[in-house]
Amino acid sequence: MISPEWYYEEHLKGKSKEQIMTSIRGLKQRIGSLKNSMENPYEDIKIFMHPSEETQLYWTREYLKMAKQAYAEAGGTYILSESEARAAEFDENIYSISKITFRVKKSADIFHKYVIEVLNDIITLSEFREHGLIKKRHKKNVTKTVFLYELKNLHIGEWRRRYSAKHDEFNVLNITKWEVEFEYSNEFKPKKFGGENAYPYNFDRFQMLFEVD
Repeated sequence: MISPEWYYEEHLKGKSKEQIMTSIRGLKQRIGSLKNSMENPYEDIKIFMHPSEETQLYWTREYLKMAKQAYAEAGGTYILSESEARAAEFDENIYSISKITFRVKKSADIFHKYVIEVLNDIITLSEFREHGLIKKRHKKNVTKTVFLYELKNLHIGEWRRRYSAKHDEFNVLNITKWEVEFEYSNEFKPKKFGGENAYPYNFDRFQMLFEVD
């Protein structure tokens, strides 16, 4: 992958607004394609890619930032799509998050519930048993600023509200349901995401915040 600065020199410098907008559309399509590929629940074996899809996604996001900046410099006014506006709204309120509740339930298992509470500069993680009693509780060894920065880098505002996979004779007996709810200290309404046997492309990284293996 090339640097954003080199991308600008090669693809954006001296271009018209229309040409830059074409680049923007192409980059957004590429981001969508990469996320769809990474979220494919039936793609058990992926062809080895170098750089990885995750790396490609990171740099394509950087190119998109550069393209939007170039578009503004060329006199254009970029209008956010509905999904982009929703993601931007989530990010704008991320430092007002007060509580994150993460629930997971497997068909043949009890549910697992994890709660992260944000109070001043203290981040507390609690794990609950099925009947609601606390199984364990401890303070995470990270500051609020660092924790929310890591959370913001997951681009959760871009997640779909629901993720689902088609059931077949094999996985109908192995259904895993999950739900995440974000609560805020300001007037921003709580946000929920969830799914059944399907997950956002970076779900493993998200679970790491809750110290889930």
